[in-house]
Amino acid sequence: MSAPRPILDGIRVVDMTQYLAGPTVTRLLAEAGANVVKIEQAPYGDPTRTLAVQTDGRSGYFVQQNHGKRSVCIDFDDPRGREVLDALIAQADVFVENYGPGVLARRGLDHESLLAKHPGLIVATVSGFGRDSAYSDKVAFDLIAMAYSGLLHLTGPVDGSPVVIGTSIADVMSGVHTVAGIGLALFHRERTGRGQHVDIAMVDSMFHAHELAVQGHSITKGKWRQRRSGEKSGLNSPQGIFRAPEGYIVMQVMSAQWPSFCRVIGRPELEHDERFADLRGRHKNREELNAIIDAWIMTHRTDTEVLAKLEAGRIPSAPVLDPADAIGHPYFESRRAVRRINDPILGEVAIPGNPLRFSEYPWDLDQVAPLLGEHNAEVLTELGYSEAAIAELVGAGVLRSGDR
Repeated sequence: MSAPRPILDGIRVVDMTQYLAGPTVTRLLAEAGANVVKIEQAPYGDPTRTLAVQTDGRSGYFVQQNHGKRSVCIDFDDPRGREVLDALIAQADVFVENYGPGVLARRGLDHESLLAKHPGLIVATVSGFGRDSAYSDKVAFDLIAMAYSGLLHLTGPVDGSPVVIGTSIADVMSGVHTVAGIGLALFHRERTGRGQHVDIAMVDSMFHAHELAVQGHSITKGKWRQRRSGEKSGLNSPQGIFRAPEGYIVMQVMSAQWPSFCRVIGRPELEHDERFADLRGRHKNREELNAIIDAWIMTHRTDTEVLAKLEAGRIPSAPVLDPADAIGHPYFESRRAVRRINDPILGEVAIPGNPLRFSEYPWDLDQVAPLLGEHNAEVLTELGYSEAAIAELVGAGVLRSGDR
């Protein structure tokens, strides 16, 4: 069976993003088949080309977030470079940017200016506090958004300081929210012919995740506030992180699972024990209950033995997995959640796969991350530039390229 057209085949995207939040957006669009042209600011391009773990001068960070895109490295402050950029935007369906506050507005590339010229364009911006807000001028990265959203306030030990989460969730999740917004905006344009501004704030994307902290405080007229609960849940018991023979496991035992859990740990009498018979009691006496669970866990030799018994009893549980151990893991492999791409310099690279799954397009596209300015000539030729004109721009330093 031959593959059908990718979902976003024919959709043209001008990508003026860097670092992580913006490139996450355009990575997912490229993986859905969009024609993404990444505009990199001359002379060095996206700063992540030299970030984090590198082999032979090639950054795996950049490769992960930018495979499937074409790179044009251009001095867009030069009038000749700006002509190229304007020509690309004129042909685009979607324009995505995540520059700092005011950087593109000073160049007439803000959403108001772009939509005035191109009313059918979808302009998507990703920023810490949104383009339309009281704090739109505030500079932000992932950590700032995590703190301002309140998620850091709820993460860490009960009596200690907040704890930084080990990955840039605000960047990535705001990127995924932006993809959803672009999809809805494209659908709206299909019905109306009108483009619009998709304004995504990293703070909003994280704040949206609060399932209790806001409404709980509201409906109790301020009497209740969600607090840090450390390694165990502050709302349900037993629930949280438990030390196991080899590492750590998690479990979440809701009321429906409580009878089965008691049988799994060999203590069926606990089901009707007055200390633990209902959720209120289990939570009130959670330290005593957790001690019983800890003792049961440590009667086993391996974490696998503990988890096998919990799973046999249909108790929601899992190992605390090292992300590196996802490579080759049966779950992640079966979901294509670990994807392997071939890079001309790094060779085969394992990266997290696309979390979006479509029954009408169940394939991954064969995609490579671009070298700096690798597609300068190709893209400008598509715009109608002659070889001589392209060579002149290269000679003038308006177009740049590199071998990494």
